[in-house]
Amino acid sequence: MTSPDRYVDLLMGCLTRELFLDHEHHDVSLADWPGPGTPDELLATLRTHQWRLTRQGGDQQLRAVGRDWPPTAETMVGRERLANVRWAVETVVKDHIPGDLIETGVWRGGVTILMRGILQAWGDTTRTVWVADSFHGLPAPDPESFPADAGHDLSAVSTLSVSADQVRKNFARYGLLDDQVRFLEGWFADTLPDAPINQLAVLRLDGDLYQSTMDALNALYHRVSPGGFVLVDDYGAWEPCRQAVDEFRATHHITDPLVEVDWTGVYWRRS
Repeated sequence: MTSPDRYVDLLMGCLTRELFLDHEHHDVSLADWPGPGTPDELLATLRTHQWRLTRQGGDQQLRAVGRDWPPTAETMVGRERLANVRWAVETVVKDHIPGDLIETGVWRGGVTILMRGILQAWGDTTRTVWVADSFHGLPAPDPESFPADAGHDLSAVSTLSVSADQVRKNFARYGLLDDQVRFLEGWFADTLPDAPINQLAVLRLDGDLYQSTMDALNALYHRVSPGGFVLVDDYGAWEPCRQAVDEFRATHHITDPLVEVDWTGVYWRRS
């Protein structure tokens, strides 16, 4: 295994915290609390004292496929989707496909940190990694304009709201915050259409909602170079995202095969 491969492997293990699962603490569900007292009574007591009921250790199988919310990891996408990002980025570097890299919807920044790390590992100094997010969580759905998003409101989930400053600190933790990383802060409809991006080699979508997914595709797909990749994080897990992708591909007569990555992730390579 080459030194770049070893570095990227280590980076992935750190970003997912797979290397440190035994050090994690996870909140315990009170659904099966046997007593004394009821689950509601226990929860009220914990809140009064600002205590948490936790267990030690993460689940390797859940982490591998991105089915848990890690307490400290910079990404929740899991090993399989992260490996898909790695393969796509390394492929465009090796095949000399022109263009930058972007993720729309970054959470704590793990995927974009990996993108930047791969560029560093393989000595690519020509590409920019674009980090696009509201940095205030998901928007409230607009069901009148986008009916597919009705009933899918995660705007109040505080765990999904990570500030741009925190994401920058996460990049800096790995020594990867430099002039090859640029942030696009705000709602996609406001930031992406006029983003100063000429070409993209990898476009990764992680916006969950129909509106967010469609905003990103409308603004950025035409900038993806032939031979470049479109990666979709939420296709299997979120019906609004799947509907947006399917409608966009149909409208634009995109017949490039849609390839399954895991239970939710898919990608296609632009012909």
